[in-house]
Amino acid sequence: MSYFWISLTLGVVAGLANIFGGAIVSARAWSRAFLATFIALGSGFMLATALTEMIPESLLLDPQRAPLLILLGYFIVHFFEHSFPAHFHFGEETHADAFGNPSVAYMALGGLLIHTFFDGVSIASGFLISPWLGAVIFGAVILHNIPEGFTMASIMVASRKSRNAGMWAVTALGISRVVGILAMDAAHQFASYGLAISAGVTLYVAASDLIPEVNKRRGISVAMTVAAGVLAVIVLRYLFLGNFAP
Repeated sequence: MSYFWISLTLGVVAGLANIFGGAIVSARAWSRAFLATFIALGSGFMLATALTEMIPESLLLDPQRAPLLILLGYFIVHFFEHSFPAHFHFGEETHADAFGNPSVAYMALGGLLIHTFFDGVSIASGFLISPWLGAVIFGAVILHNIPEGFTMASIMVASRKSRNAGMWAVTALGISRVVGILAMDAAHQFASYGLAISAGVTLYVAASDLIPEVNKRRGISVAMTVAAGVLAVIVLRYLFLGNFAP
């Protein structure tokens, strides 16, 4: 199977995880502690993936442009999150009073669509460079997809939208990720650029979105869950590649 079909298949799987997260909102009875575990584990896995895999590989491929492209990716998400007048939390809580204007929900959706688009770019660019890199990036993506879907659906409900609107919103997140994969395939000659920008995006989501959510919870178990996410990347690299060098 070619890198494209692998990337596309995994992109669809990640989209299904978004939809599952959205369905949790309709189920109502799901434990928030379960989502918090995903956030903690995903934050550690994403942080380790960005710092030990994506950034070093980007610097090896293009040492001159990569630092600027990594910064660009970081500030793309920063810009969109701070340009939209919507504040939300990944999977843990959504304040209904912050979404009195129903249009704000669509602005929040727009911000998340930027994020999921670059999820797709990162998966495809990773597989273009190496199967290992694509696989570990997919792992980082899938671990935060359920809380992401839960968050988007919660925002729609808090904005007085129907639960069906919430499901359509999380489906849009999955579609955006597939579009990112298709865009990277069309521009495959710029895979190193896509990886560097995606590295910045991944670093931002891990360090500026997920870790702050984790820090709201106290206790050694939360810290150990984040550490488990970091350790998973290191152990998997050793098992599959037999070394720690990029």
